[in-house]
Amino acid sequence: MPSKSTTTRRSSIARDRNDFHRRWKSNLCGASVLVDRMGSIVDATVVAKGRVEIRGGTLCVAKSNGASKRSGTKVEVGTEPVVVGRSKACAVVLDDAKVSAVHAEFLATPRGVRVRDLGSRNGVFVGDTRVGEVFLTKKSYLLCGDTLLECVPTGPATLEFSNEPGFGPLVGASPSMLGVFERLRKVSPTDLTVLVTGETGTGKELVAQAIHRASDRANKPFVVVDCGSIPTTLAESSLFGHERGSFTGAVDKRTSPFVEADGGTIFLDELGELPTDVQPKLLRALAEQRIKAVGSNHYRTVDVRVIAATRRDLAREVNQGSFRSDLYFRVAQVRVELPALRDRLDDIPQIVKSMLDDLGAKRAFARVMSDSVERLMRHDWPGNVRELRNVVAVALAFSKDGPIDLALHLSPMMSSGVESVATGGRTFQDAKREILSKFEREYFTALHAECTGNVSEIARRSAMERAHVRGYLRRHGIGDVKARKG
Repeated sequence: MPSKSTTTRRSSIARDRNDFHRRWKSNLCGASVLVDRMGSIVDATVVAKGRVEIRGGTLCVAKSNGASKRSGTKVEVGTEPVVVGRSKACAVVLDDAKVSAVHAEFLATPRGVRVRDLGSRNGVFVGDTRVGEVFLTKKSYLLCGDTLLECVPTGPATLEFSNEPGFGPLVGASPSMLGVFERLRKVSPTDLTVLVTGETGTGKELVAQAIHRASDRANKPFVVVDCGSIPTTLAESSLFGHERGSFTGAVDKRTSPFVEADGGTIFLDELGELPTDVQPKLLRALAEQRIKAVGSNHYRTVDVRVIAATRRDLAREVNQGSFRSDLYFRVAQVRVELPALRDRLDDIPQIVKSMLDDLGAKRAFARVMSDSVERLMRHDWPGNVRELRNVVAVALAFSKDGPIDLALHLSPMMSSGVESVATGGRTFQDAKREILSKFEREYFTALHAECTGNVSEIARRSAMERAHVRGYLRRHGIGDVKARKG
């Protein structure tokens, strides 16, 4: 018979589990904050649904050996980044030879004014300390080159936004995502160029699609250009098209994606991979809204809205000379920064439900085990939302009936260190072969589910030949009922 202390401990564990289940279920109803067991708000910056406290301030040039175009004036630091540097496109332009083209960035956040060094040559100093990123909560002086900047943080201000937990295909109820949704709602009806940044797998293309669908161009084409897959020698042709016979191998005329997107939206994915010699031509096309195909003598006017995305820090690329500063400011009229999934773990239940709905299993969420979701919320998610989608697709494919244990299908190559691989008396080669086989099976099962069995699309996403893809599908019995039963 269990002791009284054991019974009490079990009751406490049960309460904790029920409390966790209640909290992650409440996220599905649009709750934007996570409360602890006493009902207190865990994130102190959230004052209510749809309201977040941010701390901005003012910035001015306190002392400079050269002349500043903003010297003596104060610039408000708000939710739009204030970039300081030598480039004429910066919000604060410094005539200082020791200052980089884009030197530092100031932004209002819940933690204070965030100062970020943009990969400058001579750095940003607070006192004698060189900083990469720092949050200022009181009056401070910063040295950029030979220029002394004064930043005076102000008291907290309440930022209000809609608490609608989604925008287009995007879902989430965390404060960071609600802020992203509010920004997207404001920028979508405009023709401003948008730069979407974030880690690989955070959903940058989904953001571009959501902006397009919420704009006046929704009924016009949405064209995707993957700048990362364009061969260097064919970059200009891939962007602007070419005439037949304009160069060796140009046996047919190629239409520019800008022409294909005329009247609609063009999405330049992985813009940071674009070769430097093509960047000035892209800048001219964006500025003049006209293009010229390779081998042509005539310009063609196009009406397109441009959305770009990158996983690179383009500001640092500017200082390294691999990306033009004028093109950077042209594509970054509005910046949308997507948080990593590990920074918004409370959104996982809602994301899982949305993914199951997209996969045609609207009732499957009721079968998802709560302790499995709890394990997902302890995972680091190096692959972000894309990794989570693969987990959901694989789990659904292997659990047609009964409870769904999502965490069981976390990739062994990406699992946290807590979930170690037992040797089981196997040799290194046997263990390695087993892990690789499991990874192959789960990876291609997820892709097969996402692409509804389209081998060409699976090959495109996996960057493999279709014959190789078919080989993996046959090997693991994916899409072949007889092989799977065998």
